[in-house]
Amino acid sequence: MWPRHKVGAMTDQAPATESDTSDIPEVPGKPTSASRTTLSHIMTHNDTNLLGTVHGGVIMKLVDDAAGAVAGRHSGGPAVTASMDEMAFLEPVRVGDLVHVKAQVNWTGRTSMEVGVRVLAERWNESTPPTQVGSAYLVFAAVDADGKPRRVPPVLPETEKDRRRYQEAQIRRTHRLARRRAIMELREKRAAEGLDD
Repeated sequence: MWPRHKVGAMTDQAPATESDTSDIPEVPGKPTSASRTTLSHIMTHNDTNLLGTVHGGVIMKLVDDAAGAVAGRHSGGPAVTASMDEMAFLEPVRVGDLVHVKAQVNWTGRTSMEVGVRVLAERWNESTPPTQVGSAYLVFAAVDADGKPRRVPPVLPETEKDRRRYQEAQIRRTHRLARRRAIMELREKRAAEGLDD
């Protein structure tokens, strides 16, 4: 596992200065479709929670696996999970469901990227269309063999849907940075007032 302080410094969670990546060479862009991935898995009794439906943690692992594959493919090497935003469970998943986890890069920074994930489920033995059961957004940081940040190729949106996802990802990034800044300011204020958490 990568050290937390290194990952945090490489993502849009803690904005890097331009000099932090000035020695990292530019890389050519890649279209969204170049790394888009679908991971499929049949849910079994081993995946259930105490209520008899598939455990949310099982779905989250599939989401992280698919998103990690996309991040690695897009960046051309190792990428580590820095954060997960808005994991939404829309419908329960049952034993016997064939779950499809579809992931793609929505946005890229210098060394980080947002991966959007949709989770679909269908009965393994029926030909009905799959139902969306979840969604999530994850931020990955590209790293080299020493755990140092490395530049990622810019993502090149190909369709109107890709362009919309890119714009929405920029909004989420702005909100993540504003939230982090507000929390840090509050902590500094409390520390200055002598309030120890």
